Amino acid sequence: MISGSIRRTIAVGAIGNVLEWYDFAIYGYFAAAIGRTFFPSEDPVAQVLAAFGIFAVGFLMRPVGGALIGHIGDKYGRRAALTFSVAAMAIPTFLVGALPGYQVLGVAAPILLTALRMIQGLSVGGEYTTSIVFMVERAPAGRRGLIGAMAGCGAVGGILLGSATGTLLASTMSAEALESWGWRIPFLVGLLVGLAGFLLRRHVQEAPKTHKAARSPLIETMRNHGPLLARLAALSVFNSVGFYLMFVYIVSWLELVDGMAPARALGINTISMAALLPLMVAMGWATDRFGRKPVMLSAVAFGFVGALPFFWLMHHGDPALVLLGQMGFVLAVGTFVGTQPALMVEAAPMAVRCTAIALGYNVTLGVVGGLSPLVATWLVERTGNDYSPAYMIMAAAAISFAALLRFRESYRAPLEVA
Repeated sequence: MISGSIRRTIAVGAIGNVLEWYDFAIYGYFAAAIGRTFFPSEDPVAQVLAAFGIFAVGFLMRPVGGALIGHIGDKYGRRAALTFSVAAMAIPTFLVGALPGYQVLGVAAPILLTALRMIQGLSVGGEYTTSIVFMVERAPAGRRGLIGAMAGCGAVGGILLGSATGTLLASTMSAEALESWGWRIPFLVGLLVGLAGFLLRRHVQEAPKTHKAARSPLIETMRNHGPLLARLAALSVFNSVGFYLMFVYIVSWLELVDGMAPARALGINTISMAALLPLMVAMGWATDRFGRKPVMLSAVAFGFVGALPFFWLMHHGDPALVLLGQMGFVLAVGTFVGTQPALMVEAAPMAVRCTAIALGYNVTLGVVGGLSPLVATWLVERTGNDYSPAYMIMAAAAISFAALLRFRESYRAPLEVA
């Protein structure tokens, strides 16, 4: 049984991720409407490219945010870092919803939108990695994989909430109302959601004070842990490409390539993401029994082999086949995302754990993950090959498979936490 204190730790850590990723994910789901609001009238593909370009800029701030918030977490404590990150998300999210469009502000509109997305990217850069450190460090013996998966579920739950919100709005509002002002609603609500997260994080009991590095955690990490950073970055490629193509970009792909209605595309995506949650928990539990590497290597191999067949299914336009194809990616990507947190925490030294994981993970998520929707949109348009995203996923799987071979098996090793 998990004690009451551990349950509270899980709840606070997971809820914080739900709040953060709800705020950040709704941008991806309403990218088409945002593109038409904040950019001059061009062809639809150009507007989606512009919207996802700003999405990428926000992600490019993740390494900076990871370094900043990771430093706070290693030097001043996990609670301080988590409180700062959730506060830095709420206000920019509200302002995105309130920001006038191109017709009112002209070129200032996309400039201000870019600045707000950069602040959000800064926040997200430290939130997820610090929360998984916070939770896995406090996991009971033999439960680190399970607790790490629950940390990941918080992030998926936030994106699921964003998808469900988009589905609800698309189903209950006219297309004209959704295009004109309806897409702003979840951003405005984000202020209240973020405030709730801030209050929860402020009152969480602080973890035992961590051992201080001999110098700045950032300097210590860069000088002495370069190979670890490289392994963490390469490990995260499959997560970056697979997750953001299949659960953020895929809504726009189904609309542009298959001509699917937004409400139906969002509905299918919501069902798929709901299936992620129990799968991630089950796979985290499995790694506590059978090891991290066998489960993760199997997931990456399955993603490589299945990428083209799964996209072929989704290209038929039949909702049942689209859902079946996406469920294939749920199995591959969900297994990997659910089991990655524990492996990363176990691989990093305690004194620089927040900083090392934040840098290694966020460099990849920021550059590769943030650019993936943009690159996929461009490739489909430029090459005329609707299966271009499948090849991106295959390449990512190959890189992460090679990186996994360089990690030691750690599921039975003790973890230093103080």
